[in-house]
Amino acid sequence: MTVTQVTIGMPKCEKGIGDVILAPDSPKLIDGVKCAPVALWPDDRGYFLEVQRMGHGLAAGFPKESTQISAALNYPGIIKAFHFHRHQTDCWTPALNMLQVALIDLRSDSPTFGARNTIYAGNLRPWQILIPPGVAHGYKVLSAGPSLLIYATDRFYNPADEGRIPHNEPGLNYDWELQHK
Repeated sequence: MTVTQVTIGMPKCEKGIGDVILAPDSPKLIDGVKCAPVALWPDDRGYFLEVQRMGHGLAAGFPKESTQISAALNYPGIIKAFHFHRHQTDCWTPALNMLQVALIDLRSDSPTFGARNTIYAGNLRPWQILIPPGVAHGYKVLSAGPSLLIYATDRFYNPADEGRIPHNEPGLNYDWELQHK
């Protein structure tokens, strides 16, 4: 995988959540973002979720010598947003409970610059989400219990590669409030 130089810009967005993505092949997906269902096998003991097969699926191109697998346990109602990477690609698999995933294209040279996607993913919609460099990402835990996000990255964590933006950044204007009141 080659190193990509991403030119980051701050779009001015109207208040809202952008396009809600309901299908993995939605034409409204931000350029380079990909979604795919993951295998989930429930039975009377719980469920088995296949998170990643190296060399297969959305993260198939991740190099074995620098791929990192991590997990984040999150308490109910928290918002972790926003951050972006200049070089790193993420592949998220919400594994326990539901997340409201927010994505915003910060790449000033992208055909979808300024576009926002909202994806509801977790055990009710077991999807993986591939997030390319330059796409800001974050999430809100929607469940009454904790959530678990397992994610693979195509390179080891490097704090110098990461940029942070407050969850309530006025230019991004992402609406974290309950939408269906």
